[in-house]
Amino acid sequence: MPRSPRSLVVFLATVLALLAWTSTAQAHRPAVVGPGDSIQAAVDAAEPGDTILVFGTHRENVAIETDGLTLRGVGAVIRPPATPAVHGCFDPTQVGEAVHGICAVGEVDFVTGEVSRYVEGVTVSGFAIRGFSGFGVAATAASRTLIKDNVTSNNRDGGIFAAQSLDTRILANRASGSRFGILISGAARGVVAGNSLHDNCVGALVFAAAAEYRLAANRIHRNTRVCPPVPDEWPALSGAGVLLVETSSHTIVANLITGNVPGGDSDFTGGVVVAGLPGGVSSSDNLVKGNVILRNDPDLFWDGGGTGNVFRHNLCRTSLPPGLC
Repeated sequence: MPRSPRSLVVFLATVLALLAWTSTAQAHRPAVVGPGDSIQAAVDAAEPGDTILVFGTHRENVAIETDGLTLRGVGAVIRPPATPAVHGCFDPTQVGEAVHGICAVGEVDFVTGEVSRYVEGVTVSGFAIRGFSGFGVAATAASRTLIKDNVTSNNRDGGIFAAQSLDTRILANRASGSRFGILISGAARGVVAGNSLHDNCVGALVFAAAAEYRLAANRIHRNTRVCPPVPDEWPALSGAGVLLVETSSHTIVANLITGNVPGGDSDFTGGVVVAGLPGGVSSSDNLVKGNVILRNDPDLFWDGGGTGNVFRHNLCRTSLPPGLC
C-alpha cells in the first residue's frame, strides 16, 4: 500500500535524523592511544569536543591547546621523555624552564601575565604522572579546566598547578613527593575538593592575586618534606598544610589537615597559614571554617596583616596568635 505524503515525510525525516546521529557519533568516537603511540600526535589531530583514551606507559610532555578536549587515562602512566617536546608549555630557550607532564595552555605573556586567549573546557583524568621537573598537571591561561582522579608523585615543583586561569576544578587527585601538592597563582573562581595531599613540603599554596577559590573536603596531611630555598623563586619550605600568601577571598572549609610539621628550616609552617610577604601585600577576606586541624606546628597561623580574615568553628588546639581556635 503506498505511503501517504505525510507518512513519507515523517519516514524521510526519521532516516535523515538517524544518519545525522550516526555521523555525529562516529565523528566523536574516542581516539585510542596505546603503548608506543604518541599522545601529542593524537592531541594535535583532535577536534574540539573530542575524547582521547590513553593506555599504557608513555614518556612524553603533552600540551593541550584545543578547546573542549578530554584526555582520559585508563591505567596510563606518564614519565619524562629523554628530550622534551617544544610547545606552548615548554620553551628550552628559557633558563631553568621546567617540564610539565600534561598541560592545558592558552596564550599568555609570562612576563606581564596578560592572557590573550584561554583554552576552554579541557579535562585531564585518570593518569599517574611521575618524575617531571615541573608539575604533573598544569593549567595555564585556561578556562573551565577539570583535573580529576590523577595520581602525581615525585614531580619536583609540584603535583597540580593553575595559573592565570578561570574556573578550574581540581577534584579527587592524589599528590605527593613534591615541593607543592597543589599550587594556585593568579587564578580565580576555582574549586579544590576531595584531594589527598601528603608528603610534600607544602600541601597547597594559594598565592599572588589568586581569588575566590574554595578548598573543601581535602585530606592534607604529613607534609613534612624539606625544600631548601631557591634564590629569587621560593623560600625554605617544610611543614605547611595550606598556605594563603598575598591572596584574598578564599574559603577553606571541611578539610582534614593533620601532622604538618617542619622537617627542617621553613619560612612558613602550620596547618593553615594566612600571611603576606615582607614589604608585600597582606592576605585579606579569607574564611577558614569548620576544618579539623590537629597535630600541626601550629594548627593555625595568621601574621596579623590584612582585613576580614575569619577563623571560625575549627577543631584545633594551637594557634599564633593565641585564640584563633
